[in-house]
Amino acid sequence: MFQTKITQLFNIEYPIIQAGMVWASGWKLASAVSNAGGLGIIGAGSMNPALLKEHIKKCKAATSLPFAVNLPLLYHDIDQQVQTIIEEKVPIVFTSAGNPKTWTAIFKQAGIIVVHVVSSSKFALKAQQAGCDAVVAEGFEAGGHNGREETTTMVLIPLVAAAVDIPVIAAGGIATGRQMLAAFALGAEAVQMGSRFVACIEASSHVRFKDKVINAMEGDTRLSMKILTPVRLLKNNFSDRIEAAENRCVSREELAVLLGKGRARQGMFEGDLEEGELEIGQVSALLNDMPSAATIISTVWNEFLSEKNRIAHL
Repeated sequence: MFQTKITQLFNIEYPIIQAGMVWASGWKLASAVSNAGGLGIIGAGSMNPALLKEHIKKCKAATSLPFAVNLPLLYHDIDQQVQTIIEEKVPIVFTSAGNPKTWTAIFKQAGIIVVHVVSSSKFALKAQQAGCDAVVAEGFEAGGHNGREETTTMVLIPLVAAAVDIPVIAAGGIATGRQMLAAFALGAEAVQMGSRFVACIEASSHVRFKDKVINAMEGDTRLSMKILTPVRLLKNNFSDRIEAAENRCVSREELAVLLGKGRARQGMFEGDLEEGELEIGQVSALLNDMPSAATIISTVWNEFLSEKNRIAHL
Protein backbone atom coordinates (compact mmCIF):
# COMPACT_ATOMS: atom_id res chain seq x y z
CA MET A 1 0.00 0.00 0.00
CA PHE A 2 1.24 3.49 -0.92
CA GLN A 3 1.33 5.57 2.26
CA THR A 4 2.29 9.13 3.04
CA LYS A 5 2.10 11.24 6.18
CA ILE A 6 -1.25 12.54 4.93
CA THR A 7 -2.85 9.15 4.21
CA GLN A 8 -1.78 8.07 7.69
CA LEU A 9 -2.99 11.31 9.33
CA PHE A 10 -6.42 11.14 7.66
CA ASN A 11 -6.66 7.33 7.49
CA ILE A 12 -7.44 7.37 3.76
CA GLU A 13 -6.37 5.08 0.92
CA TYR A 14 -5.16 7.63 -1.64
CA PRO A 15 -3.39 10.96 -1.05
CA ILE A 16 -6.04 12.77 -3.10
CA ILE A 17 -8.23 15.45 -1.51
CA GLN A 18 -11.26 17.17 -3.00
CA ALA A 19 -11.24 20.87 -2.18
CA GLY A 20 -14.11 22.39 -0.20
CA MET A 21 -15.59 24.60 -2.90
CA VAL A 22 -18.38 27.13 -2.53
CA TRP A 23 -21.61 26.01 -4.27
CA ALA A 24 -19.97 22.83 -5.62
CA SER A 25 -19.04 20.53 -2.75
CA GLY A 26 -21.99 19.33 -0.73
CA TRP A 27 -22.48 15.96 0.95
CA LYS A 28 -23.00 14.06 -2.32
CA LEU A 29 -19.57 14.99 -3.67
CA ALA A 30 -17.78 14.68 -0.32
CA SER A 31 -19.18 11.21 0.40
CA ALA A 32 -18.48 10.02 -3.16
CA VAL A 33 -14.83 11.07 -2.90
CA SER A 34 -14.40 9.48 0.52
CA ASN A 35 -16.07 6.26 -0.61
CA ALA A 36 -13.61 6.14 -3.53
CA GLY A 37 -10.63 6.27 -1.16
CA GLY A 38 -9.81 9.97 -1.15
CA LEU A 39 -10.80 12.66 1.33
CA GLY A 40 -14.07 14.40 0.52
CA ILE A 41 -14.71 17.87 1.90
CA ILE A 42 -17.99 19.68 2.48
CA GLY A 43 -17.58 23.33 1.54
CA ALA A 44 -19.20 25.35 4.33
CA GLY A 45 -18.56 28.71 2.66
CA SER A 46 -22.05 28.83 1.13
CA MET A 47 -23.88 27.27 4.09
CA ASN A 48 -25.54 28.64 7.21
CA PRO A 49 -25.13 26.51 10.37
CA ALA A 50 -28.43 24.66 9.88
CA LEU A 51 -27.63 23.74 6.28
CA LEU A 52 -24.10 22.71 7.24
CA LYS A 53 -25.51 20.39 9.91
CA GLU A 54 -27.84 18.83 7.33
CA HIS A 55 -24.96 18.20 4.91
CA ILE A 56 -22.77 16.71 7.66
CA LYS A 57 -25.55 14.33 8.75
CA LYS A 58 -26.23 13.23 5.17
CA CYS A 59 -22.52 12.73 4.54
CA LYS A 60 -22.19 10.55 7.64
CA ALA A 61 -25.16 8.49 6.44
CA ALA A 62 -23.61 8.07 2.98
CA THR A 63 -20.08 7.06 4.04
CA SER A 64 -18.42 5.40 7.00
CA LEU A 65 -15.04 6.74 5.87
CA PRO A 66 -13.30 9.97 6.95
CA PHE A 67 -14.48 13.25 5.47
CA ALA A 68 -13.84 16.90 6.29
CA VAL A 69 -15.44 20.33 6.35
CA ASN A 70 -13.79 23.38 4.81
CA LEU A 71 -14.49 26.42 6.96
CA PRO A 72 -13.64 29.95 5.76
CA LEU A 73 -12.88 31.92 8.90
CA LEU A 74 -14.24 35.27 7.73
CA TYR A 75 -17.99 34.69 8.15
CA HIS A 76 -20.08 36.39 10.84
CA ASP A 77 -21.70 33.19 12.16
CA ILE A 78 -18.40 31.33 12.39
CA ASP A 79 -18.91 30.45 16.07
CA GLN A 80 -22.15 28.63 15.26
CA GLN A 81 -20.48 26.73 12.42
CA VAL A 82 -17.63 25.73 14.72
CA GLN A 83 -20.12 24.48 17.30
CA THR A 84 -21.96 22.48 14.62
CA ILE A 85 -18.73 20.83 13.48
CA ILE A 86 -17.79 19.89 17.03
CA GLU A 87 -21.27 18.65 17.95
CA GLU A 88 -21.43 16.48 14.80
CA LYS A 89 -17.96 15.06 15.50
CA VAL A 90 -16.50 15.91 12.10
CA PRO A 91 -13.06 14.23 12.13
CA ILE A 92 -11.13 16.77 10.02
CA VAL A 93 -11.47 20.52 9.41
CA PHE A 94 -9.77 22.55 6.70
CA THR A 95 -9.72 26.24 7.66
CA SER A 96 -9.05 29.08 5.24
CA ALA A 97 -9.32 32.84 4.77
CA GLY A 98 -8.39 33.89 8.28
CA ASN A 99 -6.10 33.53 11.26
CA PRO A 100 -5.64 29.86 12.23
CA LYS A 101 -4.83 30.83 15.83
CA THR A 102 -8.46 31.82 16.42
CA TRP A 103 -10.06 28.36 16.31
CA THR A 104 -7.35 25.69 15.97
CA ALA A 105 -6.94 25.07 19.70
CA ILE A 106 -10.71 24.72 20.14
CA PHE A 107 -10.91 22.16 17.35
CA LYS A 108 -7.90 20.28 18.69
CA GLN A 109 -9.45 20.10 22.17
CA ALA A 110 -12.41 18.38 20.53
CA GLY A 111 -10.08 15.81 18.93
CA ILE A 112 -10.41 17.24 15.42
CA ILE A 113 -7.52 17.22 12.92
CA VAL A 114 -6.92 20.77 11.64
CA VAL A 115 -5.47 21.77 8.26
CA HIS A 116 -5.06 25.38 7.14
CA VAL A 117 -4.89 26.68 3.57
CA VAL A 118 -1.96 29.03 2.91
CA SER A 119 -0.49 30.94 -0.01
CA SER A 120 3.01 31.57 1.36
CA SER A 121 5.68 30.00 3.54
CA LYS A 122 5.15 32.84 6.05
CA PHE A 123 1.53 31.85 6.58
CA ALA A 124 2.48 28.16 6.60
CA LEU A 125 4.76 28.84 9.58
CA LYS A 126 1.94 30.71 11.34
CA ALA A 127 -0.34 27.72 10.79
CA GLN A 128 2.28 25.37 12.23
CA GLN A 129 2.77 27.64 15.24
CA ALA A 130 -1.00 27.71 15.74
CA GLY A 131 -0.98 23.92 16.12
CA CYS A 132 -2.29 22.86 12.72
CA ASP A 133 -1.60 19.24 11.76
CA ALA A 134 -0.90 20.02 8.08
CA VAL A 135 -1.17 22.82 5.54
CA VAL A 136 -2.55 23.13 2.04
CA ALA A 137 -0.12 25.22 -0.01
CA GLU A 138 -2.26 26.68 -2.78
CA GLY A 139 -0.56 28.26 -5.77
CA PHE A 140 -1.62 31.22 -7.90
CA GLU A 141 -3.07 28.92 -10.60
CA ALA A 142 -5.95 27.91 -8.33
CA GLY A 143 -9.54 28.94 -8.85
CA GLY A 144 -11.55 30.95 -6.38
CA HIS A 145 -9.87 33.14 -3.78
CA ASN A 146 -6.10 33.38 -4.02
CA GLY A 147 -3.17 34.81 -2.11
CA ARG A 148 -1.96 38.30 -2.90
CA GLU A 149 1.61 37.07 -3.43
CA GLU A 150 0.75 35.40 -6.78
CA THR A 151 3.28 32.62 -6.11
CA THR A 152 2.86 29.69 -8.47
CA THR A 153 2.49 26.12 -7.24
CA MET A 154 5.86 25.11 -8.74
CA VAL A 155 7.59 27.68 -6.53
CA LEU A 156 5.28 27.61 -3.51
CA ILE A 157 5.40 23.89 -2.67
CA PRO A 158 9.18 23.59 -2.19
CA LEU A 159 9.24 26.87 -0.25
CA VAL A 160 6.54 25.68 2.15
CA ALA A 161 7.97 22.16 2.41
CA ALA A 162 11.32 23.63 3.45
CA ALA A 163 9.74 26.04 5.93
CA VAL A 164 7.56 23.71 8.03
CA ASP A 165 7.81 20.32 9.68
CA ILE A 166 4.13 19.40 9.28
CA PRO A 167 2.92 17.68 6.08
CA VAL A 168 2.23 19.78 2.99
CA ILE A 169 -0.70 19.24 0.64
CA ALA A 170 -0.20 20.76 -2.82
CA ALA A 171 -3.03 22.66 -4.51
CA GLY A 172 -3.44 24.92 -7.51
CA GLY A 173 -3.24 23.75 -11.12
CA ILE A 174 -3.47 20.01 -10.35
CA ALA A 175 -5.93 17.73 -12.15
CA THR A 176 -3.86 14.82 -13.49
CA GLY A 177 -1.60 12.07 -12.20
CA ARG A 178 1.40 13.64 -13.91
CA GLN A 179 0.81 16.90 -12.07
CA MET A 180 0.33 14.96 -8.85
CA LEU A 181 3.71 13.27 -9.33
CA ALA A 182 5.33 16.67 -9.91
CA ALA A 183 3.81 17.92 -6.64
CA PHE A 184 5.29 14.95 -4.78
CA ALA A 185 8.69 15.66 -6.33
CA LEU A 186 8.43 19.19 -4.94
CA GLY A 187 7.81 17.96 -1.39
CA ALA A 188 4.04 17.39 -1.12
CA GLU A 189 2.51 14.47 0.80
CA ALA A 190 -0.84 14.73 -1.02
CA VAL A 191 -2.69 16.85 -3.54
CA GLN A 192 -5.91 18.82 -3.28
CA MET A 193 -7.95 19.31 -6.44
CA GLY A 194 -10.81 21.76 -6.85
CA SER A 195 -11.46 22.50 -10.51
CA ARG A 196 -11.26 18.83 -11.47
CA PHE A 197 -14.03 17.99 -8.99
CA VAL A 198 -16.20 20.98 -9.97
CA ALA A 199 -16.71 19.30 -13.34
CA CYS A 200 -17.92 15.93 -12.08
CA ILE A 201 -21.28 14.25 -11.78
CA GLU A 202 -21.70 14.61 -8.01
CA ALA A 203 -20.73 18.29 -7.77
CA SER A 204 -23.66 20.56 -6.87
CA SER A 205 -22.51 23.26 -9.31
CA HIS A 206 -24.89 23.99 -12.19
CA VAL A 207 -24.50 21.86 -15.30
CA ARG A 208 -24.12 24.99 -17.45
CA PHE A 209 -21.16 26.04 -15.31
CA LYS A 210 -19.68 22.54 -15.55
CA ASP A 211 -20.02 22.64 -19.34
CA LYS A 212 -18.28 26.01 -19.49
CA VAL A 213 -15.45 24.68 -17.32
CA ILE A 214 -14.74 21.66 -19.53
CA ASN A 215 -14.88 23.84 -22.64
CA ALA A 216 -12.49 26.46 -21.23
CA MET A 217 -9.29 27.09 -23.15
CA GLU A 218 -5.84 28.29 -22.15
CA GLY A 219 -6.08 31.92 -21.04
CA ASP A 220 -9.82 31.83 -20.29
CA THR A 221 -9.36 32.70 -16.60
CA ARG A 222 -8.08 35.87 -14.98
CA LEU A 223 -7.21 36.96 -11.45
CA SER A 224 -9.54 39.78 -10.46
CA MET A 225 -10.46 42.09 -7.58
CA LYS A 226 -7.06 42.08 -5.95
CA ILE A 227 -7.80 45.26 -3.99
CA LEU A 228 -10.79 43.50 -2.37
CA THR A 229 -9.83 39.83 -2.20
CA PRO A 230 -8.08 38.19 -5.16
CA VAL A 231 -10.25 35.69 -7.02
CA ARG A 232 -9.64 33.73 -10.23
CA LEU A 233 -12.63 33.74 -12.58
CA LEU A 234 -13.62 32.47 -15.98
CA LYS A 235 -13.98 35.36 -18.39
CA ASN A 236 -17.55 36.56 -19.02
CA ASN A 237 -19.50 39.85 -19.15
CA PHE A 238 -19.20 40.32 -15.39
CA SER A 239 -15.44 39.73 -15.27
CA ASP A 240 -14.99 42.04 -18.27
CA ARG A 241 -16.72 44.83 -16.35
CA ILE A 242 -14.53 44.13 -13.34
CA GLU A 243 -11.41 44.32 -15.51
CA ALA A 244 -12.56 47.60 -17.08
CA ALA A 245 -13.21 49.06 -13.64
CA GLU A 246 -9.80 47.97 -12.39
CA ASN A 247 -8.17 49.55 -15.45
CA ARG A 248 -9.89 52.81 -14.45
CA CYS A 249 -8.37 52.40 -10.96
CA VAL A 250 -11.72 52.57 -9.18
CA SER A 251 -11.83 52.57 -5.39
CA ARG A 252 -12.47 49.53 -3.20
CA GLU A 253 -15.94 50.88 -2.50
CA GLU A 254 -16.83 51.24 -6.18
CA LEU A 255 -15.55 47.75 -6.92
CA ALA A 256 -17.57 46.33 -4.03
CA VAL A 257 -20.73 47.95 -5.42
CA LEU A 258 -20.03 46.45 -8.85
CA LEU A 259 -19.52 43.03 -7.28
CA GLY A 260 -22.73 43.25 -5.28
CA LYS A 261 -24.01 40.20 -3.40
CA GLY A 262 -24.75 36.68 -4.50
CA ARG A 263 -22.60 36.70 -7.64
CA ALA A 264 -21.00 33.34 -6.89
CA ARG A 265 -24.36 31.65 -6.31
CA GLN A 266 -25.73 33.33 -9.43
CA GLY A 267 -22.94 31.96 -11.60
CA MET A 268 -21.84 28.62 -10.18
CA PHE A 269 -25.06 27.37 -8.60
CA GLU A 270 -27.78 29.01 -10.71
CA GLY A 271 -25.89 28.83 -14.01
CA ASP A 272 -25.88 32.49 -15.10
CA LEU A 273 -22.79 32.33 -17.30
CA GLU A 274 -22.63 36.02 -18.19
CA GLU A 275 -23.52 37.95 -15.04
CA GLY A 276 -22.44 35.43 -12.41
CA GLU A 277 -19.08 34.96 -10.73
CA LEU A 278 -17.50 31.80 -12.22
CA GLU A 279 -14.65 30.73 -9.93
CA ILE A 280 -12.31 28.18 -11.52
CA GLY A 281 -8.59 27.49 -11.91
CA GLN A 282 -6.24 27.67 -14.87
CA VAL A 283 -6.24 23.87 -14.99
CA SER A 284 -9.74 24.04 -16.48
CA ALA A 285 -7.95 24.26 -19.83
CA LEU A 286 -6.93 20.60 -19.37
CA LEU A 287 -10.43 19.35 -18.56
CA ASN A 288 -12.68 17.96 -21.29
CA ASP A 289 -15.05 15.53 -19.58
CA MET A 290 -17.49 15.26 -16.69
CA PRO A 291 -16.87 11.89 -15.00
CA SER A 292 -17.87 10.60 -11.58
CA ALA A 293 -15.78 11.39 -8.52
CA ALA A 294 -14.70 7.75 -8.30
CA THR A 295 -13.54 7.79 -11.92
CA ILE A 296 -11.53 10.95 -11.29
CA ILE A 297 -9.72 9.37 -8.36
CA SER A 298 -8.96 6.10 -10.14
CA THR A 299 -7.81 7.90 -13.31
CA VAL A 300 -5.53 10.31 -11.45
CA TRP A 301 -4.12 7.58 -9.22
CA ASN A 302 -3.41 5.15 -12.09
CA GLU A 303 -1.71 7.90 -14.11
CA PHE A 304 0.34 8.85 -11.04
CA LEU A 305 1.57 5.25 -10.66
CA SER A 306 2.22 4.88 -14.39
CA GLU A 307 4.28 8.07 -14.55
CA LYS A 308 6.12 7.16 -11.36
CA ASN A 309 7.11 3.81 -12.90
CA ARG A 310 8.06 5.40 -16.21
CA ILE A 311 10.42 7.88 -14.55
CA ALA A 312 11.93 5.14 -12.40
CA HIS A 313 13.04 3.39 -15.59
CA LEU A 314 14.62 6.43 -17.22
